[in-house]
Amino acid sequence: MPRLAGALAVVLLATGCGGGTSEEAPAGDKPGAGRPAVKLGTKNFDEQVLLGHLYAEALRAKGFKVTLKPSIGATEVIDRALTSGQIDLYPEYTGVIVSVVKRQAATPSTARQTYVQARAFERSRGFELLAATPFEDRDAIAVTKRFSRDNGGLDSLTDLRRLGPSVFLSGAPEFRTRYAGLMGLRRAYKLTALRYVPLPIGQAYPALDSGKVQAAAVFTTDGPLATGRYDLLADPKAIFGFQNVAPVVSQKILAAEGPEFAATLDAVSAKLTNEVMQGLNQAVTIEGSAPEAVAREFLRANGLA
Repeated sequence: MPRLAGALAVVLLATGCGGGTSEEAPAGDKPGAGRPAVKLGTKNFDEQVLLGHLYAEALRAKGFKVTLKPSIGATEVIDRALTSGQIDLYPEYTGVIVSVVKRQAATPSTARQTYVQARAFERSRGFELLAATPFEDRDAIAVTKRFSRDNGGLDSLTDLRRLGPSVFLSGAPEFRTRYAGLMGLRRAYKLTALRYVPLPIGQAYPALDSGKVQAAAVFTTDGPLATGRYDLLADPKAIFGFQNVAPVVSQKILAAEGPEFAATLDAVSAKLTNEVMQGLNQAVTIEGSAPEAVAREFLRANGLA
């Protein structure tokens, strides 16, 4: 087995995986043999690209023909790609389906309710929501431990109110117009004095480290969080909701590909815990490993490729 990046090696050891692979079946005997080719898309940040490779490689190992289209864009962009037929499936966050795609104002009170509402919405549009991952990647607001300490200890988003206009907050451009974003921070937490700095997702941690911003919108499975340099502020009003991942797939594609198609995707999803995803993300974003290599190694070690 090739030498693993440090974070990935820890993940494989923690999940009891040692690099074993399933026996390779002849191409003609695989369940995907002869099935129509599919187009799998992802959003435009590292975790999504990694998820795309995980799902694509697992499907290819079963003989399905997959064209991977990574980094298509934010939710609003990739949803248009899905509904217009430019792609057939992509991994989405359940809370994002409810709040951004469906544009529902009320936040479901549990992860299960979020999934049920998201699945019902997708089915109404001719798509299916497959099984959700154990891991949940919520939006969250991060500050450096030093900034928190220098300001008397920051535990919750409510603590930012006492800092007034001295706080610059970064987020992706789309964060500005979402309730699960700047709108929610202003309405639910009355953080009207925050000064917003739009930045690409990958620049959040460098902006925090340099002092360009004092707070940043991040994801709870981000690799840099494993360094221990940052604190996540609690969200007691739950504006960021519940965000497990599930592939959204065209119902026509599911019918054409047969039951093993969904079963393959579900098998990958079942392995993706919070610990696993943070380790895989760290291998890509901090250690610089190629996402396709990280995905392939993880799948092989788990008998999925």
